[in-house]
Amino acid sequence: MNWTRWSMIGKVVLGVWMAGVLVAAFLVEKPDLGQVGRIYFFHIPVAWVTVLSFLLSSLYGIRYLVKRQRLDDHRAANAATLGIVFCLLATVTGAIFARVTWGAFWNWDPRETTIFFLLLFYAAYFALRAAVADEERRATLAAAYNILGLVVVPLLVFVAPRMAELAGLHPNELLIGGQGGMSPPVRRVFLAALAGFTGVFVWVLDLANRTARLGEALADDEEA
Repeated sequence: MNWTRWSMIGKVVLGVWMAGVLVAAFLVEKPDLGQVGRIYFFHIPVAWVTVLSFLLSSLYGIRYLVKRQRLDDHRAANAATLGIVFCLLATVTGAIFARVTWGAFWNWDPRETTIFFLLLFYAAYFALRAAVADEERRATLAAAYNILGLVVVPLLVFVAPRMAELAGLHPNELLIGGQGGMSPPVRRVFLAALAGFTGVFVWVLDLANRTARLGEALADDEEA
């Protein structure tokens, strides 16, 4: 069986998996946070993929500085682009939860504030890329800036919100189904959603990277 057929099977499996997650998210028993807590089946997975995307982008940036391969610069930009997309999804789903539970879409909760700064950090990354015309210089400066993401992302996502946790509105425990833990049905759906959104990220990133690789091959042919 060739790679194309395996890839097609993988896409079908991923599509069925995500459809099952979507249905299960609304049929599983009600989380302790109430019906609005069901949004966490989507909010937390996209937030996880946001972190994965940005950290992977930083690693691609380091790889570019080491190997000086243009494709790694494209990979870094693709991962950062997906990071922005999933970060916006996390922000939107979080805002919906905030509107229902706290009465406003935005409350400058510590986690909301740090996600805002995270978006600004990567907006600056793309502004830097747009401001430099020379391809090699742009890739080098973007990669050097992107290394900061290895510090900024964990700091804004994990450290800073916990430092201000007592002043925050976010619940300390998510989708609780008892004393400090999810109930088994809720946990299964949550983990399935986590795996599914990660699979979607890997698939889309691979598609973007293959497109970039094709573009590089065409550019090399034109230069030759």
